[in-house]
Formats: sequence, C-alpha cells, structure tokens
Amino acid sequence: MCGIVGAIAERNVTPILLEGLRRLEYRGYDSAGIVTLDSRDDQLHRLRAVGKVQALADRVRQEPVRGPLGIAHTRWATHGEPCERNAHPHISNQSVAVVHNGIIENYRELKEELIAAGYRFESETDTEVVAHLIDQQMRQCGDLLTAVQRSAARLTGAYSLGVICRQDPERLIAARAGSPLVLGVGIEEHFIASDVFALAPVTQTFVFLEEGDIAEVRREGYTIYDRAGQLVERPVSYTAQQGGMVGKGEYRHFMLKEIFEQPVVAADTLEGRISQGRLLEDSFGPEAGALLDQVRGVHIVACGTSYHAGLVARYWLENLGVPCSVEVASEYRYRRGVTPPDTLFVSISQSGETADTLAALRAAKERGYLATLAICNVAESSLVRESAMTLLTRAGREIGVASTKAFTTQLVALRLLTLALGRRHGLSDSDEAALARDLERLPKVLEEALTLNGAIERLAEHFAEKHHALFLGRGPQYPIAMEGALKLKEISYIHAEAYPAGELKHGPLALVDADMPVVCILPKDGLLEKVLSNLQEVRARGGELFLFADREVDTHLSGVNTHVLSLGAVPESIAPIVFTIPLQLLAYHVAILKGTDVDQPRNLAKSVTVE
Repeated sequence: MCGIVGAIAERNVTPILLEGLRRLEYRGYDSAGIVTLDSRDDQLHRLRAVGKVQALADRVRQEPVRGPLGIAHTRWATHGEPCERNAHPHISNQSVAVVHNGIIENYRELKEELIAAGYRFESETDTEVVAHLIDQQMRQCGDLLTAVQRSAARLTGAYSLGVICRQDPERLIAARAGSPLVLGVGIEEHFIASDVFALAPVTQTFVFLEEGDIAEVRREGYTIYDRAGQLVERPVSYTAQQGGMVGKGEYRHFMLKEIFEQPVVAADTLEGRISQGRLLEDSFGPEAGALLDQVRGVHIVACGTSYHAGLVARYWLENLGVPCSVEVASEYRYRRGVTPPDTLFVSISQSGETADTLAALRAAKERGYLATLAICNVAESSLVRESAMTLLTRAGREIGVASTKAFTTQLVALRLLTLALGRRHGLSDSDEAALARDLERLPKVLEEALTLNGAIERLAEHFAEKHHALFLGRGPQYPIAMEGALKLKEISYIHAEAYPAGELKHGPLALVDADMPVVCILPKDGLLEKVLSNLQEVRARGGELFLFADREVDTHLSGVNTHVLSLGAVPESIAPIVFTIPLQLLAYHVAILKGTDVDQPRNLAKSVTVE
C-alpha cells in the first residue's frame, strides 16, 4: 500500500523521488509528498498533495524543491482522513523528517507522552509520533542513527521508515520491522524504497533489509545494524527488472491489458514445468522431491483474491485424496490451531509482501509444519525469501489493483502442485498425462474465452443501474463465483455476493427479484443438473439470469430475462481458470459504464503491507 522512496547523492534527487513515486502508484494511495534538504540553505523543504502523484509533481513545478538528500511517500490512509495535513512526510520542529509505512500500535501512549513534553501535533496520523520521538531523542543524544535506534526500540507494530535530519545532511536512515524496505546501491549515491521497481531507473543492485534492521545510508556506502545494534552484513542481490515503465499499449486501462495477457502469462508459468505429459518437479526446487514425498496434507493461507485461488485448490487436492484446509491469513495468525503431522504450509501472495500472509508464514514456522511453499509473483519478495520452497507465477508486473493475471497464474501454479502431490496419492501416469495435456491446452482455451469480450461489453449494460448482484457456482466454481463477485465490488462499487448454488433456498433466494441480476457459471461437470435446478428457482421468482456456460451445455433456460454466453468446450480440470475470464471482463465493462477508476479503485491498495 504506502510507498517510500529516498535518495542521497551528489545530484538533485527530486526527479528520482518523483519517478519512484510514479512507479509505486500501482500499490494504491490517496496522497503524496516529498521533502528535500536543500544544500543552498540547509533547510528542509516539503510539498504535499492529495490525489495522484501528478498533483504533487505539478506543485513541484510551481514551487521547486531540490537537494542532494530527500525522502518521498505515497500514503494510503489508516489514521486520519486523506488530506494534506495527514500526508507524509511529517516534520518535527523543522529538524527531523519521516516517511513511514505500517501501523504504530502504541502511538496513543507515545503521543500523550510527547504532548506532555511540549510537542504539538498537526495531523491525526500515527506517523507524526515517530517524527517527534526521533526529534526528542536527537536533542538528547545529538546523533541521528542513535536517535532512530532508541526510537525504534519504543515502537510497537509494523513499520518501515525513512528519516532525514537538517542537522545531519550526510545521512539517510532506514529502518524495517514488519514492512518491506530495500536499499538501492549506486556509485556515489544510494537509495531506499518499498519496492525494487521504484528504483529500476537508477540501479539494479539491491540489499533487502531484514526484520529489525536499521541502515545508515551515505553517498559513498551504507552500514546495517540488527535489532540488537550489532553490525551485520546482508546479501547483495541483482534484479533483471528493467527501468522502463510498463505501458498500456493499445488498451484503455492496465486491467484490460492484463486480462488479455492471460494466455501468454499462463504459458510462461507452465514453461519448463511440464514436458511430454509429465510434471518436472525441479520446478519446486532441487530438494523439493524428497519433501513432497513426505506430505500427507496441505494447509493454504492467503488473503483476498489469493484466498479464492486456495479455495479452488482445495477441491483439486481433495479430489485426489490429499487433505487440504484453506484459511484467511488474518484469522490464522490469531487462533491456536492444530497442525496435523507432515503438513505442507502453502502461502499465496501476488506481491509477496502482504503483511497478514507474511505474519502467518512466520507463525507457521513455529507450529511444526513439514515445510513451507510460497506461490508468488515477485522473486525478490519477503515471502519468497522466507519460504523453504517457491513456485513463481511469472505473471509479470500487474499494475491494476484488482488482480487478474496474477490470480489465473496462481491457479496454474496450484494445478502444478496438485499434480506433484497427486502422483504420490494414487494418480496414475495416464491420468497425470491427461491433466498435463489439459494444462498445455490452457493458453489456447483462454484465448477463445477472450473472444467473448464484445458480447460481454454489451451484456454489461444490464448492470449499469443495478446496486446488487448474486454470483453462483458449485464445486470448484464456487470460489470462482466468489472471485467474480469480488471483482465487481472492487472496481464498479456494486455490492455483490457469491453463494454455492445449492444454498439459494437457505436464504439468498429472498433477495431475488427483477432488480437482482444473478450470474452463474455452468461448466460441463457432474454438478451441472443440480445447478440447473437451482436456477429454475431464480426464474420462478422473476430473477434475471446471466449464464456463462460450456458450449456443450444445454441450459434449457433460454428466454426472457435469461442471457447465455458459451465459452467453448472447456476441459473440466482447467475450467475454474477459464471461467474466470468472462467474470473479469464483466466487472471491467460494468466499471467503465459506471465511470469508476478501474486501475486504482477507491480505498484499495495493490500490496497490503499493514495488518
């Protein structure tokens, strides 16, 4: 969510900071700000703006700020409304400036203490407490690094910090506890950021701060201290990410572009992982085979869209006789739970920096799991670095806040995991080959599903004036219905809920009338006749049906208030992945008609780095 960029150099760092903020826009935010220490007058100069980074850039053009040392931030509101006084950076006594990601849980107690000491607060944020606390410590000890170390020791919660001080123009201090932060290494210039992509134009060499680390960053180098204040070294990493910004190409929005990229990224995710009808287990790592031999059950933990991917995988795994449980990460970490013997802990995250999922992974390491596996889209992420095994999804950078291609590639990765465990639980070679062939067909089947775009655009007109919608599915299509409802909520702001179709008569049917569109997924599977019976219940009550069906399905439901779109012949094993496509397109086109900000919907963030 929030984004941090900082730099210390011989040159003016303002353009670097602004470009870094633009590259962090995909995370979601409501305001932006920058502060530099100008060497011409040795003063801190700050500008802040509500809205897009462009609004901040416009202010910088009107009121130039410059200097060889600076920090910048995009904020997603937690404490206090989105407004200029709550935007970062926060400054204490025109001396200390701070940017902060995360949440300081004990800020109220610290605020009362600081007010008693004579500090005045201008914002409603928890971050301003950090600025005043560091200023207080700086006045006592006279050294910025020591002041940050002492202040960090008093903070409870999650944070990544960038700190500069007017009295110490040669240092930028960075700290990390529970929220990601990376150092960018240059030649006679160094940087900090929430994300390596923010710094791609200026360096491809990075050092990832670990939990509790505090770094002293200078033009000529950096020094890192652990939580105990001991000097430590962290590995230097190199990334292949390029400096160029990801463009929309011919598409109106990033989301639409990313929907249409799904055949390609699905093929990329499968590349080198299936050969001649067989899964190549080295995809999970060179030592994975021995670990997978011992797996007797799976526990999947994730948030949001990734959670829905996990729910689909539960159907797949249990169909092959592998016990599987799926849980929301924010719930997992706060319950005691029981860990069955030889259970594989699987965490799923697009960014690999989701705070609740990372915390769940760390808790899992204390609970006796056989091993940990991360399914993730970012090779440099904390989730990947802290897991024993990794399966990267190869979706490429996803800019749209509402996940599309990251979700489908997660499903592809989970299908691979299903094959790996299935062969150890009775899946025959011939059955594995058949399932592998279905996966190899997936990119082409996804391309066929995308040809419905025009028809779905016309269908979306029926939703433009609606305020609610129901989504239905059965079996592994139920989580896909959940994902479809989530997409519609996220970007069109229409309230939508998903139910197993068999649950209609247990409550939701009371909502059905002519103003309640009902969307249903109809693959050709063993539950088809059951679902068709459920849909008759909707028709009998005057509900309007929107059906996405396998072309071999005869719905018997054509007629007034029933709209049927056929996808083609979809293999059952990959049907949940394929039927995701029309639901994404439906949400997109409805949002266009509603006039919402498709790529950056209100109140949401791409990478949720706070609890």
